[in-house]
Amino acid sequence: MKALITGGAGFVGSHLTEALLERGDEVHLIDNLSTGSIDNVAHLKSNKRFSYTIDSVLNEPLLAELVDRADVVFHLAAAVGVRLIVESPVNTIETNVHGTEMVLKLANKKRKKVLITSTSEVYGKANSVPFREDGDLVMGPTAKGRWSYACSKAIDEFLALAYHKEKRLPVVIVRLFNTVGPRQTGRYGMVIPNFVKQGLLGHPITVFGDGSQTRCFTYVSDVVAQLIALSVEERAVGQVWNVGNDREEVTILELARRVKERTGGRSGIELVPYDKAYEEGFEDMQRRVPDLQKLRTLTGYEPKVGLDDILERVIHYFTSDATRL
Repeated sequence: MKALITGGAGFVGSHLTEALLERGDEVHLIDNLSTGSIDNVAHLKSNKRFSYTIDSVLNEPLLAELVDRADVVFHLAAAVGVRLIVESPVNTIETNVHGTEMVLKLANKKRKKVLITSTSEVYGKANSVPFREDGDLVMGPTAKGRWSYACSKAIDEFLALAYHKEKRLPVVIVRLFNTVGPRQTGRYGMVIPNFVKQGLLGHPITVFGDGSQTRCFTYVSDVVAQLIALSVEERAVGQVWNVGNDREEVTILELARRVKERTGGRSGIELVPYDKAYEEGFEDMQRRVPDLQKLRTLTGYEPKVGLDDILERVIHYFTSDATRL
């Protein structure tokens, strides 16, 4: 299989690249390095089945050529992270909506399969936990820029499904739930790498809000395995799929305590109001738990890496190279 990965030098994209190469596939990635890093894939440069382009998916002539060469497109390129969303809402909307529009338009010309990574953020303020793929999406007001990311990704989903319905383009949509692992940075608000770095440095571990909000964390290898499985499963086409971990819902305050314990216990835990952490009137999702029954029925999926192992692996990633702290 010849795969094109947009955003392939990012956290998830680089792990997906590795997994596809291990399968014997050919991989070309395109990334503008706005949030990704060439360091994430530098170790793959000697592989003859790997190649890359540093550019934007909005470069239509270039992207058209790359799509033509591929059998499947994994569209991961997006503006991600709560802090980036709050600080750069225009970039968030334009990158997510226009980038997806470009990928779908060009893939449709040559009938190439597209897997689009969406996000659990699209469930918004819905309270019907665990979240089912066919459940209602409840967005906050447009005056709160925090919801622009969720809305932009929902538009991506609508557009992809419209291409499938109207033009019969083979598309698969995957909603990811809090993916974590090595190479993820805390630069744009990702909670586990931020907590781990703070703990290792002996700095206060900063919990936003009162810490009662809950999440379920999924190790990147579990996610990548399902991205590949869904990309080759014909029954997945034209549908939305949750990919996450439903085994251990944890409060962010409890997560901070676990990180503190595993990083030496020198750090205190500091509660920071949302208004101070992000912006006035910031709203968060109180719970984020996936319903995985649909995925389990199709692929037999069961997450293999639990939260304690996730934390140990992320801690090892940072302690194995002090320049990452």
